[in-house]
Amino acid sequence: MPLVAIVGRPNVGKSTLFNRFTQTHLAIVDDTAGTTRDRQYGQCDWNGRTFSVVDTGGWVINSDDVFEEEIRKQVNIAIEEADIILFVVDVRSGLSDLDSEVAHVLRQSKRPVLLVTNKMDSFEMQYAEAEFYSLGLGDPISISAANGTGTGDLLDKVVERLKDFPDAEATDDIPRFAVVGRPNVGKSSIINAFIGEDRHIVTDIAGTTRDSIYTRYDKFGFDFYLVDTAGIRKKSKVEEDLEFYSVMRSIRAIENSDVCVLMIDATRGLESQDLNIAGLVQRNQKGLVVVVNKWDLIEDRSNTVMKNYENAIRSRLAPFTDFPIIFTSAINKQRIMKVLESAKEVYMHRKFRVSTGKLNAEMLPLIESFPPPSNKGKYIKIKYCTQLEGPIVPTFIFFANLPQYVKEPYKRFLENKIREKWNFCGTPINIFIRQK
Repeated sequence: MPLVAIVGRPNVGKSTLFNRFTQTHLAIVDDTAGTTRDRQYGQCDWNGRTFSVVDTGGWVINSDDVFEEEIRKQVNIAIEEADIILFVVDVRSGLSDLDSEVAHVLRQSKRPVLLVTNKMDSFEMQYAEAEFYSLGLGDPISISAANGTGTGDLLDKVVERLKDFPDAEATDDIPRFAVVGRPNVGKSSIINAFIGEDRHIVTDIAGTTRDSIYTRYDKFGFDFYLVDTAGIRKKSKVEEDLEFYSVMRSIRAIENSDVCVLMIDATRGLESQDLNIAGLVQRNQKGLVVVVNKWDLIEDRSNTVMKNYENAIRSRLAPFTDFPIIFTSAINKQRIMKVLESAKEVYMHRKFRVSTGKLNAEMLPLIESFPPPSNKGKYIKIKYCTQLEGPIVPTFIFFANLPQYVKEPYKRFLENKIREKWNFCGTPINIFIRQK
């Protein structure tokens, strides 16, 4: 799929333009310069053409800020990957030395570049854009990303440049695996270890990743997206508007995923916020793989200690205990591929269907031997069961004469027996009792 990169110095409106192109709010927009730290990917459809768009962090030269050094690396990677580059400048603040530095780098890249003069909010502003001809990047294209003025003309020029590229492939049915957890547990590090390159910014500062970053990945013959989300904190600790939006983005990433990889810091154990995130995963009925990261920092890593750690996690997350737990070290790349294998298996378990014949053959004799407890002297009989075809989450319907008297403990009993007979490890199961 063709890739269009949006680059420029901080606070010129790159993320606003990205959101308008993709018709989303994926990129965080704030007046604070340097808000966008990682590359944010999306898709744009215009006049029958689909292409990918990447929003980059603002380009800063000679800065001591650890993030701004990483941002420059991200922009360089985006330039290397892009088919077309949109160089966004701020017509209101005028031409700066930093704009000239970025233009110099872009001219050396040999990539097609469209110069975009943003914040053209009034007709009088068009006279101010003349100075940008000195950048040597051709005629400026005047837009206002905030209100949409000129963005259609810009997209026309982008599509014209993309006429020699093949059409985009469909990606809607590709499963998404979200990497979630508290800040600074190693989410970005483990994805970097997966893909073998620094596609995500990794620092020791909690909350480094502010946007949910989608990375296409192909491993074990299985095509899927990895989603690196912003670190999730307790509401009482969300003090900045930026971090608030990051938390919301992480929650949306969970809601839009198929399987969530919940990362836990082995040195700190399972904390209340880990339980909250696990609860969020369960409430959204997503597949779950628990990863205990930084296992290399634990002195006693014996099988006994590992088993006790595992039992403690399952006990805290009960009643849902049927999920894989993997002990890893993202830094040492210890058992990291097992994480992907497990996520793939959990996704396949979500898709698994039991035929009605096999389900009744296994479950009805069991129910006959262990029937639902009678209620108020009324005998409850389950006569038939089936698995629904439509839902993504495995859903089983049991038909009874008095469904209103079947309580939650018996539903959990049915679920446990189904899990004993068939492998649904990592995925929730819905049990419904209906009137026969």
